[in-house]
Parts: sequence; C-alpha cells; structure tokens
Amino acid sequence: MFASTYKQGTVWRGTFSAVRTIESFLDPVVAIALLFAVAGAYGERFGPPYVILALIAFSLTFPGDFHLRERPRRMVRNTLSSWICMAAILLAFGYASGYVHYFPQRMIAVWLATLPAASLLMHACARRLLPRIMALDGNQRRAVVVGCNETGLRLAREFVQNPFNGVSFAGFIDDRGRDRLEGVGDAPILGRLDQLSAFVNANAIDHIYLALPMASQPRILKLLDDLKDTTVSIFFAPDIFLTDLIQGRVDHVGGMPVVAVCETPFTGFDGFVKRSSDIVLSILILTLISPVMLAIAAAVKLSSPGPVIFRQRRYGLDGKEIVVYKFRSMTTCDDGKEVKQATRNDLRITRVGAMLRRTSLDELPQFINVLQGRMSIVGPRPHAVAHNETYRKLITGYMVRHKVKPGITGWAQVCGYRGETETIGKMEKRIEHDLEYLRTWSLSLDLWIIIKTVLMVLRDRNAY
Repeated sequence: MFASTYKQGTVWRGTFSAVRTIESFLDPVVAIALLFAVAGAYGERFGPPYVILALIAFSLTFPGDFHLRERPRRMVRNTLSSWICMAAILLAFGYASGYVHYFPQRMIAVWLATLPAASLLMHACARRLLPRIMALDGNQRRAVVVGCNETGLRLAREFVQNPFNGVSFAGFIDDRGRDRLEGVGDAPILGRLDQLSAFVNANAIDHIYLALPMASQPRILKLLDDLKDTTVSIFFAPDIFLTDLIQGRVDHVGGMPVVAVCETPFTGFDGFVKRSSDIVLSILILTLISPVMLAIAAAVKLSSPGPVIFRQRRYGLDGKEIVVYKFRSMTTCDDGKEVKQATRNDLRITRVGAMLRRTSLDELPQFINVLQGRMSIVGPRPHAVAHNETYRKLITGYMVRHKVKPGITGWAQVCGYRGETETIGKMEKRIEHDLEYLRTWSLSLDLWIIIKTVLMVLRDRNAY
C-alpha cells in the first residue's frame, strides 16, 4: 500500500541528468582505467597504441549497460553479455589486423579476464555511494501530483521508492476529500485544482505531474491556462500509459507529438544493428556447421522415406506468412488447417528425429531463413499457422509478438517454455515472455539468450 511506502521511503536529492551521465560513462571509465592499471603493472609505456586501444574500448562500451535501477541479477547478466561482445570484437579485430601484437599477450588476457569483476564491483559501489552523494546536492526538485488515481499513485510511489529520480514528492492535488480517495494512506492532500497555481507560487514547487484522465480535457486545459503565470515544469501522465505498452515512447510527425503504444523495437539504428548481427552470425554459423548439416541430411534421408527438409508455413513479421525450414524429424509433414503438436513418445517421430529434436539440431536449416531475412537468430519462436489462428482468439495480445521477426531461439524458450504447450496457461506464459522481450530488447539481451540457449540444449528435456 502507498501509506506504508510513503512513511518508509527516503527522498534523495540530485538530478536525473547526473545519474544518466554516470550510467553512460561508468563502464567505459572502468574499462580504460583498468587497461592503464594493468599496463602499468606490467611496466608498459603509455604510447600511441595504448591511446588507440583505449579509444576502441571506449567506443565499444559507451554508453554503458549499467542502470542504477536494474535488479542485481539483470545487472550481472548485462555486464557479462556486454563483456563477451566487447572481448570478441576486440580479439577478432586485433588478430585480423595484427594490432594485438603491439601489446604483451598476457597483459591483454589479464585485462579482459578481470574486467567483468571490476565492472561489477564499481556497479555495486555506485549503487551504495551515489544516493549519499546525491543527498549532498542542493538541486532537489519538489513535485506535486495532480490527480489521486491509479496513475497518480504509481507516480508517487516511484518518486518515494526510487532514490535516483531527483524528485521530492510534496503531495497530491485533488478536488476530492481524503475520505473519497482509495490507497492514498497518509500522503499529503495539498488542496483543490483551483488552488494549484497559488500553491505552486507559494511553496516553490518545481514540477507538476498531471495524472488526470484524458476524459478530463476541459479541466486539463483550464489548469494549463492557470499555470502560465508560473515557471513550474509541467508533465502529463495520461491514463493510456496504464495499458501494456510495447516500446511506448513519444515521437514526432511533422513537429506534431505522437505517442507510440505498440511498436517494434527494431526501428532506425536498432533495426540496422539487429539485421547486421543476424547476417554476420548466420554466415559464420552456416560456414562452421555445414559439415554437420550434410551429415544430418544424409542420416534423415537414410532413416525414413520422405524429404530431408520439412517446410512449414508460419507467421513472420507483421503476421505475414513465411516458409520455415527444418530437418524432417517425423514420418508426417503436417501443414494444414490442423497441426498436432509433438508430444512425449510421439509415434510420428523417427529415431533420428528424436535425437535431432532433443538436441535442437533439427532447427539448423533456419539459419538459412535468417540469411534470407525471414527470421532472426533471436526472437519469438514461430508457430504453425493453424496454431496462430487458434491461440489469437484465446490469448489477448497474442499477435503482438509478430511485431518482430520470429527467431530460432527466444526469451520464452530459455526461461523454460520450450517444447509442447499442452495447456492454455503454458502458451500464455510463453506469450508473456515474448512480449517482455519486445519491451526490453537490447543487443546484450540477444547475446545472453544465445548463451543460455547453448547451455540449455545440453541439458534440456522439454523438447521431443
């Protein structure tokens, strides 16, 4: 409840911009400082090669993946995946260009090996020390929330609970009395809406957050007109943000602000990064596994009658049908209006097919789909068209997962929702994880999913 939160919460001073600066520069500074510390320990002179290496390290780590408000587990995951990506790029570039030979090999190994631990240590220190440093800063912003409803209560909780917003919550402005308000507890009720302008001027309020419902447009316009005689900063938190937004953000069309409610994360530069990583990785992987694929193709052909490659219609980006490739693992190739999911001890699965499904080797031809642009290495797993038509009527938001290309592996699969979904509850959980992936995508998350997929395939027993 908000009452207990308001009593126990501590409001720290500081500015959001300072926090964002620290978040952006912490990882690059740690990487460069550790480089020079290790080089100094090895008696190296800090000549031009080290300056260039420091600049490369900075470009690969800026802005950092450190976020003060992240859960510790996610912080560890992001740190390790970012480190793996940086180390792989540095070593690949270094050996390809010969630049790595300008440095002692042992020194580079020590630097890269100790960097994750150093980053995590500095993250932990920042989490402990930054609130105290911010508390010394006199730039505290006092804020009131207009509207004591669900949106307003969520805003107030965030201000009270989160020490990194740099906002001191002064109280609510609402026309209703405390006896008519739910969940407000003992939080201050500062007055009515028609008293807001006078209260702001008399109490040095810096921020106003309008949490009134969009249906209250006349009152909102009247408030904005009254506040023109103040210097207060005004923010509008419409009740639309209580919905399940996918990549929700404010954008502009010809200078007119618009709000994204449901959008793909792969727009602009992020889309370029995603597609580039898919092309590079799929070419590399196909080159490495081509002998394995030839051996599997021969085994499938010799083990049972039928084609080597199973082609199935599935939904791809924006719900458009695509053809997905797999090594055939069954005696049948269902692709009609009804497709029965594989179950444990399914008699349709061949002996070779059972091994392929257990190890996920039947999915290897989908790297060709990735190269074609139909799929991505990481994304929501594509379902048969027949399954889509069934579940889109049963699960709210099911089709939203098609705002991105389907993947060979995905967040739902590495979180335990792989294989048969014999109940609607299991499919709902899979869709829940797919939508979380859309909301929180990052390149480091993709890398983490790939790592977890490799580890999971070695021990998972949910696929058959």
